[in-house]
Amino acid sequence: MSPTPFQQRITRALNNRRAAGNIRRAMLGLMEKRQRAFPDAAALAALRERAASIRREAVAHLPQRLQQLQQQCEANGIQVHWAADAAAANTLICQILQEQGVERVVKGKSMVSEEIGLNSALAAAGIEAVESDLGEYILQLADEPPAHIVAPAVHKDRAEVAALFQQLPHPPADDAIETLTATARAQLRDTFRRAGAGISGVNFMIAETGTLCLIENEGNGRMSTTVPPIHIAITGIEKVIERFADLPTLLALLPRSATGQPITTYVNLIQGPRRAGELDGPQQLHLVLLDQGRSQIAADPALRDTLRCIRCGACMNHCPVYQRLGGQAYGSTYPGPIGTVFEPQQQGLASRGEWLTACTLCGACGEVCPVKIPLPQLINRLRFEAVRPVGSVDSALRGVGSQRRWREALLWRLWAAVASHPRYWRWLLALLHRGRRFTPTHIAPWSDCRQLRRPAAINLRHHIAAVTTNQRRS
Repeated sequence: MSPTPFQQRITRALNNRRAAGNIRRAMLGLMEKRQRAFPDAAALAALRERAASIRREAVAHLPQRLQQLQQQCEANGIQVHWAADAAAANTLICQILQEQGVERVVKGKSMVSEEIGLNSALAAAGIEAVESDLGEYILQLADEPPAHIVAPAVHKDRAEVAALFQQLPHPPADDAIETLTATARAQLRDTFRRAGAGISGVNFMIAETGTLCLIENEGNGRMSTTVPPIHIAITGIEKVIERFADLPTLLALLPRSATGQPITTYVNLIQGPRRAGELDGPQQLHLVLLDQGRSQIAADPALRDTLRCIRCGACMNHCPVYQRLGGQAYGSTYPGPIGTVFEPQQQGLASRGEWLTACTLCGACGEVCPVKIPLPQLINRLRFEAVRPVGSVDSALRGVGSQRRWREALLWRLWAAVASHPRYWRWLLALLHRGRRFTPTHIAPWSDCRQLRRPAAINLRHHIAAVTTNQRRS
């Protein structure tokens, strides 16, 4: 059987020692910084509980919160647009830009824009898009997708970045981090001035006040949203929260969970376009709310916890599988544990279900999630759905029916039957004992990276006596 595309990407990732080393060092550093950022375990537990409650309430009442958000945003002068899927969002954004005669846009960091393939859509419409986040800018030069939702170029070291920057009009003289940053800043400064529009993501939307919250460290987000005459913010519908008073709790958790910072360098609170007498800000502000399967996920009580995610990346930082593979091995926008839960629900188990088998169910992601998403339980649930779709989940998981792994389902049924009956279990042990010398040493592909173990020896006479005694009792 030929390897699947996912397996091929895994093989390439495991063989790329340089990228693997860069990712491993970065993840260890982020884990240590997060640990130092939360020295009080009791305080962290209380903060996580409050944050989980805020996000749980928002997702449970998503239609009401979105309706309230739209009313408040429109009262603030923000033009609100709804997009059912990626195609609708791309068409809408291109239409806004073309109507205003925009030929170049500057983009702040936005994973949702990656999700819908916005850059490709803009290029097809004859609109140039320039990434302004340093990591995204590096990957745009390399023509690669992000490897992490917070640190997109985490797999590249400074020598690789310096080599990429040689294609710029004014390349760096060396590979010092300060030199590389200054080179990118000089290149992007003129882009901000000449861009006809700025496009950004959104971290949180506050329904009570119609406020868009965007946090970042480089200032590119603030430049993208204030310098160009048009600002288009695109985000998933799940990013809404109810009250402005809920925001500090989430801001106290997100940066510390992501990078170990007490707070990001910039916290942008955007509440409308430029008003009379104001010196900066866009003349037009558009908010594009993307569904792309999110409403289906929210409709299922068993799986809607997925939408509580605040995109901090802590689950990736602590995931042993992500640490070995990196994000590009997944071949989609959201890698790691949250991607393993979100992508199969959004894209269907037929195309993303294989991700679930890569998880070790070690539980690290669930322990560090700042909003207490039960990621291991959700992954386990989706594994179950992959082999036997049942109930209301069928409508939420597009393509599940074509992904029934009947052989795997049959094996697990047999295992459950044997393991739940003591008599069958003892008979199995006796059989394994008899044939333990014939245990194979290699079963591809399982043993390609694992050592097979022989069944343990048992006292067969004592074992048979125990089975006979239990049979008499039954």
